[in-house]
Amino acid sequence: MRRRLWIQSALGAAGVPSLGWTSLARGAGAEVSGLGAAKPILGRWTHGFAAFGPPALPADFRHLPYADPAAPKGGTLFLRNPDRRSSFDKYNPFTLRGQAPAGLTIFMFETLALTSGDEAMTMYGLLAEAIQVAEDGASVSFRLDPRARFWDGEPVSAEDVRHSFEQITGPQAAPGWRIAFAAVGAVRVLDPRTIRFELRERSRDAWFTAGALPVFSRRWGLDGQGRPRRFDEVVGEVPLTTGPYTVGAVDMGRRIEFRRNPGYWALDHPLRRGCFNFDRVVYRYYKDQAVAREAFKAGEFDLLKEYSARAWARQHAGPKWRDGRIRKDPFPTATGQGLQAYLMNLRRPLFQDPRVREALGLSYDFDTLNKTGQYERSHSLFNNSEFAAEGEPSAGELALLSPWRAQLPTQVFGPPFRAPLTGRQPQRLRANLLRARALLDEAGWRVAPDGRLRDAAGRAFEFEYLIPGEPRPFPEWEKNLDKLGIRLRMRAVDFALYRQRLESFDFDVVAMAGNDFTLPDPAALSQMLGSAAADARGGNNFRGVKSPVVDALLKALGAARTLPELRDAARALDRVVMWSHWQIPDLWLASERASYWDRFGMPAARPRHYSIDTGTLPWPLLTWWVRPDRKG
Repeated sequence: MRRRLWIQSALGAAGVPSLGWTSLARGAGAEVSGLGAAKPILGRWTHGFAAFGPPALPADFRHLPYADPAAPKGGTLFLRNPDRRSSFDKYNPFTLRGQAPAGLTIFMFETLALTSGDEAMTMYGLLAEAIQVAEDGASVSFRLDPRARFWDGEPVSAEDVRHSFEQITGPQAAPGWRIAFAAVGAVRVLDPRTIRFELRERSRDAWFTAGALPVFSRRWGLDGQGRPRRFDEVVGEVPLTTGPYTVGAVDMGRRIEFRRNPGYWALDHPLRRGCFNFDRVVYRYYKDQAVAREAFKAGEFDLLKEYSARAWARQHAGPKWRDGRIRKDPFPTATGQGLQAYLMNLRRPLFQDPRVREALGLSYDFDTLNKTGQYERSHSLFNNSEFAAEGEPSAGELALLSPWRAQLPTQVFGPPFRAPLTGRQPQRLRANLLRARALLDEAGWRVAPDGRLRDAAGRAFEFEYLIPGEPRPFPEWEKNLDKLGIRLRMRAVDFALYRQRLESFDFDVVAMAGNDFTLPDPAALSQMLGSAAADARGGNNFRGVKSPVVDALLKALGAARTLPELRDAARALDRVVMWSHWQIPDLWLASERASYWDRFGMPAARPRHYSIDTGTLPWPLLTWWVRPDRKG
């Protein structure tokens, strides 16, 4: 079974930001449940800030538990393009047009604070030496570390932070960034080293969103006379940032090299000690996945994350694996898994009727497609976590849902949604298809003499599934739909056109996956499901959902002050989204499967919450090192 696209990957450099606290790991379950009564530390300057209770690491901590402070420096890490971007033509990752290279936000841009890979929603100051959330929760302030420097040696000031915020949320920035920071209102410079974010919403998510602001110099992109240019005209200039690397050799669109800055300001910072150990990091771009796999086997790059179950079972094998030159690791994580699904564009009249949407879900035979048995069927927005709906709605859930009862499917008030399964049994698939046919008949779609499903006006039922890259047949689903009289058209386009069609919502069905998480992320969920994002070009509400119920539940999610409140809001939202059949659920997997050439050292401890080559905590990229006897 093929692993589908992440939303970030689909939009590439011009798409959705991955805020520091949104893209990490599992079932906060037993780990966080005991913190239900814990309160955040408000009104005091602290080295770190946790959404529930005090941060786990003390103010004098020396290094992260999953980094080795004795790690040697040196060598080169070779990587491939980690997502669907097959080229790049700019260095500005915050604007809509064009594509920025992979690695910029990992190796060059730094934020005011970083989240821990071992804790649920906890940030520690990086560019900021201290964090203060106001007693009333209406603002969050950051006091900059006086050591913080851009790579040209100039100090980071509060004015630089304000400038970064204004550009990222300005009219020339990609809409996803503006939406992500929508909860942050005015930004006040209190003194040269202190900045305050005044919030539109007094929510935990707004506090962490402010901490995740990427910071760059006001001098980035000035013209020859030292005057600022429009942000979307800052294209070919290397970002002036604080990160541990600068741009080295570049073959535009094909290869980019990051060189470690020996004068990096935070070399001995506790959040950085033992991190960024490679002298050089080189990305090579491949347009085809099969070509990339062969290039990996030939040693052209060092680390290959695998999305395909079939390829993982069959192609990550051979003499180089058997003799140990290449190692294969499932990299299990504790990551909560966002919903991966086929999204129906509700802007299309074809998908307006919930009976039609449910029927399409019944036609999708997950069990037959999951031939290797490696995946779990997705039933929830919050797979692999305690935030997925369970049993009957709790009293807290009912308090949120009952005012909207007349607008909701009756199933919302019963057991949680479970996607249809067949167990590869023909009789169960037949029963699903019969139920689908009955639903379509109720919705006014009937099989015509030509065998096609048609409405009262004679229009045939057909839709297009849009995918990037090479054409990929989907005979299993096509066959089931054909039995219902429905025609599925597969449309494969290059990534540039794919992204353009996503940005303009010009599609019928696309496959997407939500963010991973430690705690549910109202900001990211609002981008995916909030009414305000439904018509925002370049936004992430691909379904086109405009629901006052969902908007109210998203607001409750952001306003939750205890874990039980957060859990109730998340489970209520889960019930509404899943029982509305706005998508056909696909799969999830709580691991980061990858093979790598055996020339690396790595810390003894792994974080609970991490990724392999993208996101905010790509643990191998941040903490591994080339073994001294194998530097390249």
